Amino acid sequence: MKRVAIFGATGYTGFELVRMLLSHPGVKIVALTSEQYSDQPLAQAFPPFKGRLSGAAFGKLEKLLGADFDAAFLALPHTVSSSVAGSLLSRGVPVIDLSADFRFRSIPLYESVYGVTHKSPKLSESAVYGLPEVYRERIRKTRLAAVPGCFPTSVILGLYPLLKEGLIDRKGIVADCKTGVSGGGRGPSLGFHYPEVEEGVRPYGLPKHRHNPEMDQELSLAAGDRVSVTFVPHLMPMVRGILATCYATAKAKVTENDFEAAYRKAYGKEPFVRVLPPGLLPSTKDVRGSNFCDIAWRLDGRSRRAVVVSAIDNLVKGASGAAVQCFNLMTGFPEEEGLRAMPLYP
Repeated sequence: MKRVAIFGATGYTGFELVRMLLSHPGVKIVALTSEQYSDQPLAQAFPPFKGRLSGAAFGKLEKLLGADFDAAFLALPHTVSSSVAGSLLSRGVPVIDLSADFRFRSIPLYESVYGVTHKSPKLSESAVYGLPEVYRERIRKTRLAAVPGCFPTSVILGLYPLLKEGLIDRKGIVADCKTGVSGGGRGPSLGFHYPEVEEGVRPYGLPKHRHNPEMDQELSLAAGDRVSVTFVPHLMPMVRGILATCYATAKAKVTENDFEAAYRKAYGKEPFVRVLPPGLLPSTKDVRGSNFCDIAWRLDGRSRRAVVVSAIDNLVKGASGAAVQCFNLMTGFPEEEGLRAMPLYP
């Protein structure tokens, strides 16, 4: 039994971690932190989990940082994780970080994207990008996993096999993504306030969303050369989900069979990536509440235009589900433990 702590437990990703870990037979949640809700009774701060968190210490980060636990999930704001991770790692505690603090291989790039000075640049050298479908064996060996952003997860999983196998051009790739309002976090924000979103669709984060360099980093590694994605996110009047529609140009003589072989090679044995059969296309409704990523593709042989569509739940496969997947790999549990729930429907 692994005793785990969740730092930043009352945000949306923190709630998802609690929900999934309560169904994990090898986990006991022993510490939960919240800067905003720590003065409330536990049952009031976590109303969906009444009666299920007895015995868990609840309080501010500073109070619980030195508590006794075997692994830590950091669902903290960017820059805060980098100031906390070192203390935990020095005690031998594995860290699964859901912020952007350790995702970038270049510290100057991180600092330019987020407009801050990195507080633990040395730790970044030992961090592993927490995308199991690409870095599974490295995640097994690391003590610091950097869970990808939600948009990068949807785009990278969709395009990685094609770039890895050299089937599409590196230039001219476009990722048109639609997301639900929960991606803006639990804190009040006018732009993500539901009455402001309902019955409308709007782009945001232009000309360059902060997830864009993360996509470019990982897809460039896949291609073995520089990739620069034109990424445009759109806010949709829904709570959960990301639908990524990616456009690229197939190289000369590449066929549908080549695409099929690339996806089969990459994801044929993956527990959480479902490459859909002909006739089906992904929908956010079909992955809601689950750790699945659904992918489909179409290739126009005349124009050479390839369209790849992927769907994830931004709070699960795009955040907390991926974090639990990394935790399982890092601690020796079966990779699917705590993640076997089917999508919610309708």
